[in-house]
Amino acid sequence: MTSPNKRKEVDLMKLIRGTDGFNSMMSDYEVHMPGDCVTEFSVKFKGPKDSPYENGTWRVRVELPPAYPYKSPSIGFSNRIFHPNVDFSSGSVCLDVINQTWSPMFDLINIFESFLPQLLLYPNPTDPLNGEAAALLLKEPEKYKERVKEDHVSEGEGSDESELSAYSEGEDDEMDDFED
Repeated sequence: MTSPNKRKEVDLMKLIRGTDGFNSMMSDYEVHMPGDCVTEFSVKFKGPKDSPYENGTWRVRVELPPAYPYKSPSIGFSNRIFHPNVDFSSGSVCLDVINQTWSPMFDLINIFESFLPQLLLYPNPTDPLNGEAAALLLKEPEKYKERVKEDHVSEGEGSDESELSAYSEGEDDEMDDFED
């Protein structure tokens, strides 16, 4: 087995097992792998405490490129999330540490224990993918929080998977296993 393939498996197993004692911001997550594929999988998690996202359940699709860990994974939200740094239509995430400053020193645990919780706790409205969310956060922070909570009640928690099909084509079957 080549080194990058071994690293993919090791990182995925660490993610599946959880944090192993880390002081976690978001260790309540589930990993779903369709079959034996270690390059494409989904992760369901609760939003971080003390954020407008804390009562929502979010799903992120992850794709590990052949050059992982030297090249960053591709991640995107499968269900809609109102956030300045997440494209509302596609779920794409604008996060410099994943998109531009990725290093082989990072792993999947970093994404789900550090990078995504930080993104949800501290949105960056000055570099938005969602201009509406950024403008609302800058001009009316309380209305922004209300909108986030409204959206995750209707989309993030217990939403019918068919509602998400236009957002995340082809993930309906694999997400059925995540329903609470």
